[in-house]
Amino acid sequence: MYQRILVPVDGSETSFLGVDEAIRRARQTGGRLRLVHAIDELSVALAMDAYAGYLGDLPAALHENATAMLAGVKAAASAAGVEADAVLHDSFNDKVADVVATQARQWPADLIVLGTHGRRGMRRLALGSGAESILRTAPVPVLLVRARPQPGTDASAQEHAHVSLPSAALSME
Repeated sequence: MYQRILVPVDGSETSFLGVDEAIRRARQTGGRLRLVHAIDELSVALAMDAYAGYLGDLPAALHENATAMLAGVKAAASAAGVEADAVLHDSFNDKVADVVATQARQWPADLIVLGTHGRRGMRRLALGSGAESILRTAPVPVLLVRARPQPGTDASAQEHAHVSLPSAALSME
């Protein structure tokens, strides 16, 4: 089964749901985790508002926050009896999906477990889909862990994914 589980972590609640699932899977199989965080251009753009005009310490602050986050997640895995290591990739020029695919090949991983917001329609178009990018480039199976429905939303009214096989090519809608 899956012995080497790669888990991209970005610090969001959704990514922590992926961590929780990866820990459960690793405990079931006696596997281990590799936690990966990539600081990329999007990380910088999202953090810029917090530093409003002063960028001198931004790379160091991002690195420090990512190191602390990975240490916390690694400690949670250890507390659950799961062996884990952590990789912080802070090359601002690489895309997260490429970093994850490279780590999956080099380590080598048997599975990638990833939290996803499950955005659709215009929200997905405007905000993009990191999970989709990872899914498209991953060299191993990917388990997507969906975000919990927001309070006040009707979970049964959420859209469902449809998969069709036109001309023997997989397409997802």
